[in-house]
Amino acid sequence: MPIDKLKETHPSVAELKENFEKQKKIAAEINNLSEDLKNSRDQEERRIISSQINSLKNSLKKSGLEVIESTESISLPKPLDVAQTPVYTPEKSWQQIPKKTDFEGGVSKKEKISSLEKMALKRMKKKEVKVVKKKEKKPNTYVKLASNMFGNTSMSLINKGKFYSLRRDLIRANLEFVPANYISVIFFTTLVSFFAALLIAAFFLFFSLVAFPPFIVPAETAFGIRFLQIFWIVLAIPAGVFGFAYFYPAMEKKSVEGKINQELPFATIHMSSISNSMIEPSKIFEIIITTEEYPHLDKEFTKLLNEVNIYGYDLVSALRDMAFNSPSRKLGELYNGLAITITSGGDLPEFFDKRAQTLLFEHRLEREKHAKAAETFMDIYISVVIAAPMILMLLLIMMRVSGLGISLSTQMITLVMVLGVALMNILFLAFLHLKQPEGGA
Repeated sequence: MPIDKLKETHPSVAELKENFEKQKKIAAEINNLSEDLKNSRDQEERRIISSQINSLKNSLKKSGLEVIESTESISLPKPLDVAQTPVYTPEKSWQQIPKKTDFEGGVSKKEKISSLEKMALKRMKKKEVKVVKKKEKKPNTYVKLASNMFGNTSMSLINKGKFYSLRRDLIRANLEFVPANYISVIFFTTLVSFFAALLIAAFFLFFSLVAFPPFIVPAETAFGIRFLQIFWIVLAIPAGVFGFAYFYPAMEKKSVEGKINQELPFATIHMSSISNSMIEPSKIFEIIITTEEYPHLDKEFTKLLNEVNIYGYDLVSALRDMAFNSPSRKLGELYNGLAITITSGGDLPEFFDKRAQTLLFEHRLEREKHAKAAETFMDIYISVVIAAPMILMLLLIMMRVSGLGISLSTQMITLVMVLGVALMNILFLAFLHLKQPEGGA
């Protein structure tokens, strides 16, 4: 009798086939979960997977019992003709992964896990976070060359107590230089500028610049006089380079101080509100850093936390050390006041509140001061950049007409006036930029 006909006459045979298919799928899923269990290292994930494997095993036992019951219920009037009965070959192997429609989240639709376990599995199955390796910063070739040439000289000067203020300014300005390296860079740059000054002096010893084409003409002055006229270039350029490199950390420290002072009043208000929660004081700085609203203060607070978490200082010692090396006087006073308050057991919220009021008052005074200065600069601009060039142009024209003093052509007067006004505007804008507070006036 054919199997299809047998299914129609004996429904238990159809149930038996369904149970066999179900057992194959459950076995395949147990195999998959077992592989996941071997590869998993998380204890919570292993617990959930083991729970699902046990659940599937129970389901497999239940299906086996159903197979036995279906087999016992089959009653055939006569044995099947084996020769005529087609061989039944399963369409799918036991190792084949079941369809997603039959299984969801690692178990069958009839054996669903709880929603909390499903969410936990989903989170654990997310792809691993890639750890980005930080690239090591290679030493600058210029700095390396300078250190090789003047490193020993710089160290000997430092050991003798020289360049003390420069070393302090390097720390306060947050410049990524070791003092010995920076001093070596100063010496090396001065040496390079000396050779550059020699080349410039040699050029002007034999040539001169004029305002009209070809712009470069041979020098007509006697060699000795010309040498005396341009000799100062050999000394002025290296001296200027050395002075700029020496005072640059101090100028950078001043710039950083202004930026910190602009952020400090509002950061102190923020710290005052955080301190009302009575958390550990060092946590206040961590919260301020995570807000990312005060980029310049974040660097200072990060240095403070590094002294506590990396170098092992207690918070009070770290505050006093940072107050000594802080680029901002106001921030140093805040550190010292906080250290005294913590040592004496004072009220932190009250301390931050009073300090915030003082800083806000000083901030308003600074704003008013800059507003008054802007009005003064406007008057100076009108007088120097607008009125003065007009008066100078009238004087030059009168001198040309009368023939007294320097007589310049109309084209030369126009060129002088255009260049003079442009130069004065550039200098005035640079001056305003230096005087303007961070964030606008």
